[in-house]
Formats: sequence, C-alpha cells, structure tokens
Amino acid sequence: MKHQPDYFREQFPYSAPPRVLFDGVEVPTAMPEDIFITDTTFRDGQQARPPYTVEQIVTLFDYLHRLSGDKGVIRQSEFFLYSEKDREAAYRCMEKGYRFPEVTAWIRAVKKDFALVKDMGIKETGILTSISDYHIYLKLGLDREKAMMQYLDIVEAALTAGIRPRCHLEDVTRADVYGFVVPFVQRLTELSEQSGIPVKVRLCDTMGYGVSYPGAILPRSVPRLVHALREETGIRSEQLEWHGHNDFYKVMTNAATAWLYGVGGINGTLLGFGERTGNTPIEGLLFEYMGLTGDMSVDTTVITEIADYFERELGYHIPPMTPFVGKQFNVTAAGIHADGVIKNEEIYNIFDTGKLLNRPLGVQVTDKAGAAGVAFWVNKQLGLKGENRLDKKHPSIQAMTAWVADQYKDGRTTSLSDMELLGAAKHFLADLF
Repeated sequence: MKHQPDYFREQFPYSAPPRVLFDGVEVPTAMPEDIFITDTTFRDGQQARPPYTVEQIVTLFDYLHRLSGDKGVIRQSEFFLYSEKDREAAYRCMEKGYRFPEVTAWIRAVKKDFALVKDMGIKETGILTSISDYHIYLKLGLDREKAMMQYLDIVEAALTAGIRPRCHLEDVTRADVYGFVVPFVQRLTELSEQSGIPVKVRLCDTMGYGVSYPGAILPRSVPRLVHALREETGIRSEQLEWHGHNDFYKVMTNAATAWLYGVGGINGTLLGFGERTGNTPIEGLLFEYMGLTGDMSVDTTVITEIADYFERELGYHIPPMTPFVGKQFNVTAAGIHADGVIKNEEIYNIFDTGKLLNRPLGVQVTDKAGAAGVAFWVNKQLGLKGENRLDKKHPSIQAMTAWVADQYKDGRTTSLSDMELLGAAKHFLADLF
C-alpha cells in the first residue's frame, strides 16, 4: 500500500480555488429501483446551531415520521449518544415505535462506545473512518496501512457486537479512490459477507468538492466515484449513502447525481442545517425524490409546518428567498409577473404550492407591482373568484394603485404590509366590506 500522502495539488492548490479537471471519460447512470433519504438533523445538523432540547427533538422526529410516510422515504435518523440528554432524546424517539425513520447512532471510532449503542438496543451506528490523506496523515498522524487496520478493527468489533456498522468516509472527494477508498470498501464488503451483517458506507463530501460534470476526473467526480465503488467492490446500492456539504453551492446537484449513478440513500437535514454551509436540505431532497420516482405518497404540506415550527418555537429566521420554506419563495414582486399570474398562476409558479405546501402563490406589493399586483392581492385577500374577481382596469383597483405609488414618493423602500393594504382596500373598495 502506498505510504506517501497524495494531496492532489493539481486539483487542490489551496492558494487558489480548487480546479475541475477533465479527461473525457464518462460512466453510465444506474439509478437504483429503491432510493431513499436518511436524516442527520440531530447529529450534523446540531453542530451548526444551538442544541435542541429533548422536547424539540421529539417534535421534529414526529415531523420526520409524517414526512417519511408508509413507504419510509426517510428511512433513518441519526443521533448522538454522548450526553444524558442525547440518550434521553434517542430513547424518547425509539419509544414512539415508528418503523420510519429508524433511530441510528453515531459514535467515535473507539470500541468502548459500542457499549452505548448496544445498551440502548440501537441496531446501527455510524463510525468516523476518515479516508483522505489530508485526514489520515495531517489530522490523525497515521499512514494508510495503520488507518486501514484501525478502521477494520473497529468494524469487526461492531460486527461482533451484532451492530450494523456504517462507515463514514470523511473527505472522500479528496481521497485516493483506487489507491485507498476502493481497497477499504472491498475489505468492508468481505466482512459484510462473512458476518451476514450489511456494512454500510457513507460517502462524505465533507468540503463540498464533489462535481457532477460529465468527464471530470477523480476524486471530485461524483459519477465516477459511485461507479468505481459499485463496479470494483460489489457493494450494493442500499448499502451506499451520500452525505454532502454546500461549500460550493452544489449540495442538491451532487445529491441527485449520487442517486442517478447508483447510491441508494442521500443523507440530509431539515432546512439544510449542518457544518459551515450546511448539508443537503431534506425538503429539497423530497421534491427531487418525487421528481425522479413519481412517488406522490409524501405529505409535503408537513414541510410548511416544520418551517413554521422553526420560526415560531425555535426562533430561527429562515432567509426569505429559501426554496420551499422561505416567505418569498413563491411571492412575486414584479408587476409584469403579477399580470401573468392573474391570467394563469402556472405561468409564474413552480407547481401548485397551495396544494403541495399549503402556501398559495403571493404577490409583494410595492410601487413596482402595478395595477396587476394590486388586483392579485385584493382578489386573493378577499377570496374573489371567477366572475367576482376584479380586473386590473377596475376603477377602484386603479385608485388603489395610485395610492400605492404615493407611498413611495418620499423614498420608501420596503413593501407594503397586509395591514396597510387592508386599510387601503377598505377605503377604495368599501362596497366589498
């Protein structure tokens, strides 16, 4: 086994942004029949925000269960076990008796931690098995041979204890795929076959370096990484997970790419909370899953309930432009867009957000909204439909639009609140009240 570290400096110069290099080699897609989501809201997701209370964890776990549905779209949820509070939260969630998501653990790569897992009756645990030379040599002070022996020793201890080990290949998109990743996973596959216990592998794009581009080279190429593991190690898709980070804005694209090329599970968190730039948001994964499979069994309105809970109970202000959960994600401010929406909301709405998210399309009224925007707001707020809807040319709408313009004569830059608009509507449309 190679003993000199390889830091792939042609791709990771550090003094400049990482390079994407190409050799033109492409591999075929191989999306599994069964794709699913796993959750790390209470593990990685808690590393980037104030810790949740036990009651908050139990409430969020209930939401995850509702999102998962009977098919188990969200298959598992991962918990710390180190503190008494961590263990109480895991116990409380296990006591729910839900089939999905299954409670799993995350521990350090030390044998004594398996006692925590076994004592609680948890059947699967994640184990940190850092895989790049950056981590093996620079962080752990080991070489590849010693790291391999240490990791396999821990995995064997888990199997002896009757626990399903899930090896987290930290920093896999900076690792020597054929020099170390493949040989390690080959050994894991052998141990899995010998023990009869499936050893899982989580591919951790720890720094968000992964790319989906056809013809890109390893270790950054998500398609070629997944292809290499499936072809060279014999590991099954249901044993493979992808865990991404959003450092380069690629977290959703890389997740979908991992599915397309043969990974069974994508690991994510509610609202994308996670180390630094965050993990793959589960709400985004659910819509990606539905788009790839056509499975409409997921009650996506729960996503809006979760967003409301984060803002109301946890005091988290969701950035307004955040897809699916931000207050502005389906609100148009342009008058020309509002004009199109009045004719047919499909023109400027990504899907029926009223049905799928319990979030009807909205219009933000400013001096840019025009008469079309004012008409849309009035019709929506007053529930005017069909023949009762007011056209943008209606005299009262025109008068109210002029009033809106007046509010901005002195340099106002904020949008008008619903209370302000309601007051104006009562004045200009008194007959409707």
